[in-house]
Amino acid sequence: MSTSVNQAASVPLKLSLPSRTAVQATAERIGKYGMSHVLPPAIVLAVLLAVWEALCSVPGATLPAPSKVVADTWELIVNPFYDYGGNDVGMGWQILASLERVAYGYLLAVVAGIGLGVLVGQSTWAMRGLDPIFQVLRTVPPLAWLPLSLAAFQDSYPSAIFVIFITAIWPIIINTAVGVRNIPEDYRNVSRVLRLNGVEHFVKITLPAAAPYIFSGLRIGVGLSWLAIVAAEMLIGGVGIGFFIWDAWNASMISDIVLALIYVGIVGFILDRIVAALGKWVTRGTTTA
Repeated sequence: MSTSVNQAASVPLKLSLPSRTAVQATAERIGKYGMSHVLPPAIVLAVLLAVWEALCSVPGATLPAPSKVVADTWELIVNPFYDYGGNDVGMGWQILASLERVAYGYLLAVVAGIGLGVLVGQSTWAMRGLDPIFQVLRTVPPLAWLPLSLAAFQDSYPSAIFVIFITAIWPIIINTAVGVRNIPEDYRNVSRVLRLNGVEHFVKITLPAAAPYIFSGLRIGVGLSWLAIVAAEMLIGGVGIGFFIWDAWNASMISDIVLALIYVGIVGFILDRIVAALGKWVTRGTTTA
């Protein structure tokens, strides 16, 4: 009887040991990740904020200190989705309006850019004919296309989308073409042996092999898209984070501009991380995050 009781009492201890080990291992991984990825930027950010506060708190400073930015924009921070009608909406709606334009223009650039990139990468004739034109057009600043798009579309909304499209398409075309040209010849030989048709070759050989290059172009393109829409909205007006920044400048609301710039940077970082995560998943980790 005593032996069975001792055995029963030891069972919970044996069952709890793996659980404790797993919890400890998880805690160690979290601690290591925090020390290597969270702590360094947190320290740098704290130092930068302290320097910013010290420099902008002196008499005669023309820019607001972080404490003043928070005090001046507190209502925008705690209520980003207010809507008082017209263009008087919260910063959350402004960012969503900009993201909508970016989504349309960027998706169009993805479809056209990958298609043209595959064409240039696979066809020597297409590369010789189109690559010089692409190299010239990609050097044109994005905002230089805005007057032309306004003249063509006679409307600010499609004009902004066109600016996003023409900004994002060049890195997608170039990286896709490089990826297609760098597909190993062994892959092409396998396609010939298996007698894959054009569609099968594209889906099973071309896209998987060139995916790391394609997603590198997609990451560059999404970053450029977000940069371009902010600048374009300053000129075309209406709702959008770029228009919000310009409107705040006209009203001499510098703290609002600082907050908007912080949000612009955070959204741009998130967009880049999303495309990077998608690329890592599609290519099974062969792209760099």
